[in-house]
Amino acid sequence: MNLAKLADLTGSTIESGAANIEITSTAGLDLAGEGDITFLANPKYTPQIAQTKASAIFLAENVSIERDDIAILRAKDPYVAYTRAMRLFFPEPELRKFVHASAVIDPSATVAEDVEIHANAVIGANCRIASGVRIMPNATIYDGVSIGENTTIHSGVSIRENCEIGRNCIIHNNSTIGSDGFGYAKDENKHWLKIPQSGRVVLEDDVEIGANTAIDCASVGETRLKRGAKIDNLVQIGHSCTIDEDALICAQTGLAGSSHIGKRVILTGQVGIAGHLKIGDDAVLTAKSATSHDVEPGKIMSGIPAFENRDWLRSTAAFRKLGEFAGRLRKLEKRVFESEPPA
Repeated sequence: MNLAKLADLTGSTIESGAANIEITSTAGLDLAGEGDITFLANPKYTPQIAQTKASAIFLAENVSIERDDIAILRAKDPYVAYTRAMRLFFPEPELRKFVHASAVIDPSATVAEDVEIHANAVIGANCRIASGVRIMPNATIYDGVSIGENTTIHSGVSIRENCEIGRNCIIHNNSTIGSDGFGYAKDENKHWLKIPQSGRVVLEDDVEIGANTAIDCASVGETRLKRGAKIDNLVQIGHSCTIDEDALICAQTGLAGSSHIGKRVILTGQVGIAGHLKIGDDAVLTAKSATSHDVEPGKIMSGIPAFENRDWLRSTAAFRKLGEFAGRLRKLEKRVFESEPPA
């Protein structure tokens, strides 16, 4: 692909370099070679520009480099432009229209003709599988499930009864959608009595679920992940939760039941959210944080229990000096008692 076409497809403009330079792939600054395009988004990697062997680079408008042997494409966001370039050079494999002989499909299921269904996949009664769906080996689709166009279900995935999966979704290996919510009532003998979990899970369009993630169905009603939500590996989403549009939930995070996660919220790794809480739009909880209270929109929270990140940073700085403070306090006490002996 020549540089001019790449610039057009990535929303960037050529500042230097011939428009007919051939770009064949993408790579990071330290790995790029001839024919590759690279990018600079984080200033700490600026020194690598001097050594990179890339043929072209995406740069922000306000960044300059001291090299005239590398083509420069200016972009509002170099990382986004580079991502678009990667998608051009590394597209998803084209759908292969077939149903493997070992796949088990209930006669009552409605399956489009242009689907890709691999070995040992199981599709239950009254399922609806739309055009362009790819179901990889050993996936299990329970009764009454609906899967929208161009969605990919990877091997080992289980989608439980009556769940709804939208268009252009990706569910990675060994995740479970619609497992029973964790609901029990203690009876008169103090034994746990299982509460029936009769609801479902709905994934709207463009949702991606990482590997080994569990999303519980609701006891009644639904657990819903709205358009564009992205969920990492090893995440637990409890019953009746709502994840709003474009939220990003990183690995090993746990959401208790009936949590509401707002638009564009970012929950970084190992975050804990107690039940029935609301995390406001555009809020961020940093790694290993946990909250038992609602979080206001736009807040950045840290710690256990979580509080504002600026205050948390000051607190952790003071915590590191507690040993020193304790020693100084003991010295002060000694001086006070020496000058004023107790009565």
